[in-house]
Amino acid sequence: MCICTFFRQEFERICRQEVKVPGLLVMRDVAIAKSEFVPDERAVSKLQDFQENPELFRYCALPQILKYVECFTGPNIMAMHTMLINKPPDAGKKTSRHPMHQDLHYFPFRPSDHIVCAWTAMEKVNRQNGCLVVLPGTHKGTLQEHDYPDWEGGVNKMYHGLRDYDPNHPRMYVEMEKGDTVFFHPLLIHGSGMNQTQGFRKAISCHYASSDCYYIDVKGTTQENIGNEVQEIAGKKYGINEVAFKDTWAFRGRLVQGERTSL
Repeated sequence: MCICTFFRQEFERICRQEVKVPGLLVMRDVAIAKSEFVPDERAVSKLQDFQENPELFRYCALPQILKYVECFTGPNIMAMHTMLINKPPDAGKKTSRHPMHQDLHYFPFRPSDHIVCAWTAMEKVNRQNGCLVVLPGTHKGTLQEHDYPDWEGGVNKMYHGLRDYDPNHPRMYVEMEKGDTVFFHPLLIHGSGMNQTQGFRKAISCHYASSDCYYIDVKGTTQENIGNEVQEIAGKKYGINEVAFKDTWAFRGRLVQGERTSL
């Protein structure tokens, strides 16, 4: 049995509320009305921060993943951000899209060259069901300003997009078979299109960083808006009046290999 099948089964158990995971953020598409909510996978567009779930966290420790991650991070490896994405069929409002963005916008730690994402297709991924689209070479650029795009159908929570980028830049559509994995730099500009099929497009991913990385203060930078938003969400979720942006990442980070030296 493909390991992706185990992850799918655990995802379905979580959606049915058979499994409780500390710190897990369960998200649903903005186009799904509250009246339509049912406790199964049709209502869930993404799981974030599954690091406390032993079954899903197995993904982060797969040796066939870590052998490539170590090329970027060195031997001390932290799993900093975990996601299982369940891109829903588009409801006609194009909300299943993910705006073009750079992952570093969300991260208050550096250096960027010691951070890498592993993204694994849990089934066949193509342009019809909303594969990744990337702008090759943009990982050599700098972090740009992000905000919520002005989309008629609305935008999912935390789906910030670039305020400005060259729409004529060559694009690459990353079509993948089940089990295929891509690794990419946090400055790479990427997003994904609508899911124009009737199925749910699933992928599992983890952002890794060297535990030797260090935190930065995002106040007064292009990341201040996301920092404020994350602090507000964390405050509501945990009932804490003030929580530093960097601390929300320190809580989520989990050692995968080596020593936890800084992060």
